[in-house]
Amino acid sequence: MEPISFPLDDLDDLVARLGRWSAGRGPLYLLLAARFRQLIDEGLLPPGAALPPDRRLAAALAVGRTTVVAAYDTLRQEGRLVRRQGSGTRVASAALPPGPRVRETSNPLFLHLLEAPDGVILLSCAAPVGPPPQLAEAYRTMSLPDADLGYHPAGLPELRTAIAERYGVRGVPTGPEQILVTTGAQQALALLTRLLVAPGDGVLVESPTYPGALDLFREAAAVPCPVTVGPDGIDVTEAVRVMDRQRPALAYVVPRFQNPTGAVLPPLPGRRLVEAANALGVPLVDDEVLADLAFVTGSGEGLPEPPPLSAFGEVVGVGSLSKVVWGGLRIGWVRGPAALVARLARLKAIHDLGCDVPAQLAATRLLGEYGTIVAGRVRTLRSGHDHLRAELARLLPSWSCPAASGGQTLWVRLPYGDGVAFAQVALRHGVAVLPGATMDALGGSTRCLRLHFLLPPDVLSEAVRRLAAAWREYAPTPHAPGPGSGPAPEPAPAALNAITV
Repeated sequence: MEPISFPLDDLDDLVARLGRWSAGRGPLYLLLAARFRQLIDEGLLPPGAALPPDRRLAAALAVGRTTVVAAYDTLRQEGRLVRRQGSGTRVASAALPPGPRVRETSNPLFLHLLEAPDGVILLSCAAPVGPPPQLAEAYRTMSLPDADLGYHPAGLPELRTAIAERYGVRGVPTGPEQILVTTGAQQALALLTRLLVAPGDGVLVESPTYPGALDLFREAAAVPCPVTVGPDGIDVTEAVRVMDRQRPALAYVVPRFQNPTGAVLPPLPGRRLVEAANALGVPLVDDEVLADLAFVTGSGEGLPEPPPLSAFGEVVGVGSLSKVVWGGLRIGWVRGPAALVARLARLKAIHDLGCDVPAQLAATRLLGEYGTIVAGRVRTLRSGHDHLRAELARLLPSWSCPAASGGQTLWVRLPYGDGVAFAQVALRHGVAVLPGATMDALGGSTRCLRLHFLLPPDVLSEAVRRLAAAWREYAPTPHAPGPGSGPAPEPAPAALNAITV
């Protein structure tokens, strides 16, 4: 990770880098000291860095002030920290010097995946817990090419054709030269960011939005231009105003089952957004990763699928098989103008010379059975959605948890308190959740959590049981939090303004 500089304008970054510090065994102050020790020794907290005051850090971590004081004192005795009256707490100059500057994520979405399994239930990273049987069958019956170097920076021709044909079925005529195969949608977004965004450029983003995209834009030193998301998706009027005034280098939107709110942008506002972006010369990136995950109605019919944004004009689509098939099948794609795809292919060649060929062959076959695979995945998702909402209503009735019409996650609003602080308490009870503040470039969504429903029913039930125990510890009443439970909660509003998903 990049070395941290203090004082911070936003303490959430430090909290995120501390990760699952409280999930081990032993007194909390020793666990906290151990994680700070690691950050110091790895050079991520450089010599002389001023650490947050005791009370401020305790509030952010939802622990008592004595926990932070004891952790700081432990590190002071080791010579890693210096504490002086009036000048606060700083990393000692004798600490190990920082390593070379690197750019790595501090996003809890990814950091939880990097942690070793420790019994924590991950409601933070939303992806299928296992592959469908069709994937194993595709590998079992695979025939590798005989005369082929195996380097295809733009992707295997047969897979590019299969993806292009799928767009054609959805009403968007596409040729294989308009498709770039990538290592998942994350690489697709990374390549687009690297090609189109320079330091200081503006990037229009939804507020809140997918945190992995925010990480990429921050890595590029871009300036987020956030636009709020409501029950019907992004505020198109405001988005057009932002594009007109600021001319961002690109606009990134998730119009169908928006991540994290689940909102769906209706076709008419979608057309207006595309036409405005095209007229203003702003590249519009449509994240389609969740677009196929529409829940079925009681009659078994799928929800009507609106046309993709690319049906209305020039749009760069980003897709992936990770949410329908499996995250371990690292196959994604970009769909865009042929000239842009050619430039992206040259950029991708610098990094990896192309995606894994067996995975591309498997993906080509799976696209031939795509409808069946989607139907099976959606049935599982709908069942998990209903089960998680029922458990939340039973054990946490004060939480606002609107139903979703598709996707993989619920956008939950706490009646009071702070999602980042509560997530720390939840970790100590063995469940990881994604706080809304980590997904909101406006600094809002502080009372919100994103919870996915892809785990088996018994695991979801256990996760909610742990969340309920954590909530009792964090805020037993709106006005009288228990010892060490974090900052005093805000008064509950008369009517919660929860986003309908």
